[in-house]
Amino acid sequence: MNAAVTRRRFISLAGAGAGLVLGLPAESVEPSAAAGLSQPFVRIAPSGEITILIKHLEMGQGVSTGLATILAEELDADWTRVRSEPAPFNPALYKHTLFGLQTTGGSTSVANSWQQLREAGAVARAMLLQAAAQRWGVPVAELTAHRGRVMHGATGRQLAYGDLAEAAAKLPVPSGVPLKSRAAYTLIGGERGRLGSADMSRGAVTYGIDIQRPGQRIAVLQRSPRFGGIVRTVDATATLALPGVRAVHRLPQGVAVVADNSWVAIQGRALLKIEWDDSQAETRSTPELKAKFRRLAAAGNPGIDALVRGDAAQALAGAAQVLSADFELPYLAHQPMEPLAAVGELRDGRCEIWAGCQNPSADHRAAVRILGLPADKVTLHLLPSGGSFGRRATFSADWISELAELLRAQAAAGDTRPVKLMWTREDDITGGYYRPMSLHRLRAGLDAHGRLLAVEQTIVAQSFSPSMLKPGVPARPDPFVTEGQLAEGYAVPHARTRWVKPDVGVPVHTYRALGYNHTTFSKEVMMDELARAAGQDALAFRLAHLGAHPRHAAALRLAAERAGWGQALPPGRALGLAVQEAYKTVVAQVAQVRIEQGQIVVERVVCVVDCGVVINPGTLRAQMEGGIAFGLSAVLHNELTLDGGRVQQSNFHDAAVLRLHEMPVIDVHGIASDAAPTGIGEPGSVPILAAVANAVARLTGKPVRSLPIRLEKATS
Repeated sequence: MNAAVTRRRFISLAGAGAGLVLGLPAESVEPSAAAGLSQPFVRIAPSGEITILIKHLEMGQGVSTGLATILAEELDADWTRVRSEPAPFNPALYKHTLFGLQTTGGSTSVANSWQQLREAGAVARAMLLQAAAQRWGVPVAELTAHRGRVMHGATGRQLAYGDLAEAAAKLPVPSGVPLKSRAAYTLIGGERGRLGSADMSRGAVTYGIDIQRPGQRIAVLQRSPRFGGIVRTVDATATLALPGVRAVHRLPQGVAVVADNSWVAIQGRALLKIEWDDSQAETRSTPELKAKFRRLAAAGNPGIDALVRGDAAQALAGAAQVLSADFELPYLAHQPMEPLAAVGELRDGRCEIWAGCQNPSADHRAAVRILGLPADKVTLHLLPSGGSFGRRATFSADWISELAELLRAQAAAGDTRPVKLMWTREDDITGGYYRPMSLHRLRAGLDAHGRLLAVEQTIVAQSFSPSMLKPGVPARPDPFVTEGQLAEGYAVPHARTRWVKPDVGVPVHTYRALGYNHTTFSKEVMMDELARAAGQDALAFRLAHLGAHPRHAAALRLAAERAGWGQALPPGRALGLAVQEAYKTVVAQVAQVRIEQGQIVVERVVCVVDCGVVINPGTLRAQMEGGIAFGLSAVLHNELTLDGGRVQQSNFHDAAVLRLHEMPVIDVHGIASDAAPTGIGEPGSVPILAAVANAVARLTGKPVRSLPIRLEKATS
């Protein structure tokens, strides 16, 4: 990595969306900031307040603080004067440097912004230093910047950044600005509270569900109870007779009820009499789908090779031992704490939308298409969101599409008042998008010395990749289905991994950790079973097959050491371990588990993370703790099942998440590194699935091959 920023690179990055541009268009600069130094990623007001614009959605993962820290470090800002706010929708300036869209996902917010924001801060600092040098008539080399001030050591003079902002804004962009060395960091690597935490604690942060516009209506949508069902007939007589109901609209996605408030809208929706056409709907139940997946996994069924190494079939035929196992994982809803909600206003040939958009490029494109407006006539006001885990990032922009269709229907009826479209918790769980259900069929062989010789793995799962869903696209492996598979993580000379795509009408989408959230489970549980078959310790067996992955081995060793692996445990306790690399971050976890009165109790989790430079240890700890809690929900409780195509669960009482009393003690340890930072939002949620399963298997003596863990299966 070149630490010097050339003028050519600095300016050219604007068009590529990977850097900072000076001279924002006048209309995009807030009047309060126009008198200071204003750039796409930072504004310095004459008052000295520093505002850092965050191009990625803040959905609880802490990017509004982490990304601000990166820029503030190079700027040498006074952290007490720093605030952050969402960047506006402007893909030319704020698109993801890897994906080419303005979007958030894949635990890449820090990784793709690291160099970009360092350069932005360094250039702004250089311009402030130059402005001070000109004011004092001294060489810039005699000046230093520290905590929001420029200082001249020889004379003791000082100027605050706010006093220099206007002059700095008039200077040309400097070239060859050096970036700080790691040894010079004063903010990065230090633990500090989140920006805006006081506002969050007193409910002052505005989310999409909070937006109130003058004259605003509230709408809810009745969607088909079966995926793919469409409205045949609707009788809205009783609904329209309910005081406060203002309109009923038949939309492509269902029937919308518009009312004065959410209670009336929900009550009015319950009075609708709808006959559904299920001729193209998914009508199978979960047992039928599981049986179908098992048939698809059988030998001879068509599949797409995702990995071929050596000759797995021949090697298995000559193996000293062969183990076979099926691993099954259910559909899961994303269940963000803030249900989906968006506000739209369509009038005078313009549309404004207020929402916590994770994929604003797709959302904007959908609104433009549905409303038939020029792109510059549709404005997205981007807000933080109360969680997402991928739900707000659908490539189809389903929820914003519903809002756009509703706005169009309202306008056609002569009503241009703002409308808030709300999803209830039940709407989200019964009619949303899901983590794909999957079946992993594994056959693995050991040689006479107990080393892994060959693996055949067949994965049956739907794809959520847009490119895979287009008609006429040639068959090819989907990396989001197979990433994290056993043969990627461990040394095995012969391997074949196949992907079989089932034809199922359940809508699926990205879910926290994408493919890793199911491949890690099958990979790490299978490694435990292989270790037992070889008569070896589970840790030693893994380390013997991690020669090509020293980061994995180091994380696993440290986690095992901190957890007391190999030491005596209190009676009725067992340890289970797992390791995975996801998004270039390695996470190893060891879970200590007991079974009490027929319930699994996870007492303690040791988590070791190798994610490059740690921006904020507090955020790292919070993300690992949150990820472990998220994963434990899937281990202990959560699954979505279908009965005749209808989702059987509806809210947290039967689609449960981890409760406070179930939260284990968690010890998080980061591995010191000078490498560029990698993602921490998702990787921590997946090793825990297998770590707990492996501990339960030790306690019961029975393998755990499906989630959530049902002890009656594990002990039968």
